[in-house]
Amino acid sequence: MKLNIAVLPGDGIGPEVTNQAIKVLKAIALEFDHTFLFKEAPVGAEAIDKHNNPLPDNTLDLCKSSDAILFGAIGAPKYDNDPTAKVRPEQGLLKLRKELGLYANIRPVKAYDMLLDKSPLKQHIIEGTDISIYRELTGGIYFGKKYLSEDGNTASDLCEYSKYEIERIAHLAFKNAQSRKKKITLVDKANVLETSRLWRKVVTDLAKDYPDVTLDFLFVDNAAMQMILNPKQFDVILTENLFGDVISDEASVIGGSIGLLASASIGDKYAMFEPIHGSYPQATGKGIANPIASILSAAMLLEHFDLHEEANLIKEGVEKSLKLEITTPDLNASYTNVSTSKVGDFIADFISNPNDTNINFNNIHLGQSTII
Repeated sequence: MKLNIAVLPGDGIGPEVTNQAIKVLKAIALEFDHTFLFKEAPVGAEAIDKHNNPLPDNTLDLCKSSDAILFGAIGAPKYDNDPTAKVRPEQGLLKLRKELGLYANIRPVKAYDMLLDKSPLKQHIIEGTDISIYRELTGGIYFGKKYLSEDGNTASDLCEYSKYEIERIAHLAFKNAQSRKKKITLVDKANVLETSRLWRKVVTDLAKDYPDVTLDFLFVDNAAMQMILNPKQFDVILTENLFGDVISDEASVIGGSIGLLASASIGDKYAMFEPIHGSYPQATGKGIANPIASILSAAMLLEHFDLHEEANLIKEGVEKSLKLEITTPDLNASYTNVSTSKVGDFIADFISNPNDTNINFNNIHLGQSTII
């Protein structure tokens, strides 16, 4: 298969982790005789600094002409700490989602057995957790009309949804549930919000088309509590934009590090794959950023094109790296000199030599090949 992949590394640690995802994809291409062509473009703070635009026209054009997009991270302190800034890095990401119609954000959350002790939650609570979160991505309060009074003392944000917007992501969530444990939890605030009542009505009606899937409901405040008390109860979570943003970030504590969580943003025509962590500017250039979320996002890219054997091999490499503690400092106190690039090297080497488990740790620390 030949794929043209737009690469938007972005800001902070984005370029570092994205480079590891590309390294792993190149190993997959070599092993399975695919052709992956990568072309890079600026976005976020980097693009503002260069072009005074967080999403330059050339970047958007590249994305529209590519088969898929590999995204890094956006954000920089000089914008984060300036509430008066009129042009912000996040505007680039929101515009990209809207322009490409990326309405469904899919975030897998898994508790790895070898990392149960890394989570702040008790092991018996999180063990066996495997959740797929479907977050609506182009509607709701993030994209609604915004108002600030002239005196700066009053502000509002409009939250608006249509039946069509709800149906199209709900269909994806139900189909995913059919291949899993056949359960969907709709997270809303239907006791207060009119938009949530519309969500509940539309999803309830749609559920009749999927009689093999069980549908239940949780208010978002209770869902946030249940995510900590008993995350194993969830299979597929379906929710709107703001609630999905909060719930999926909260779920990151289950795995022990937000550096493990990948995501896919899907539309009818385009698809983008990115780690859910931010730009983490404090770690930029230090080689301590966890690249696994970006690498797992690359696996989701392959799954999108039905390259499941290739994606599974990446996942096996990730699990082997976790098992052998070939991970960055957020997950590994034993081998503190395992850098971002060394994690990528190991997983890429694993793809070429998946049956060779005789690991030479001295080579890992020297930055040489990780597999004998």
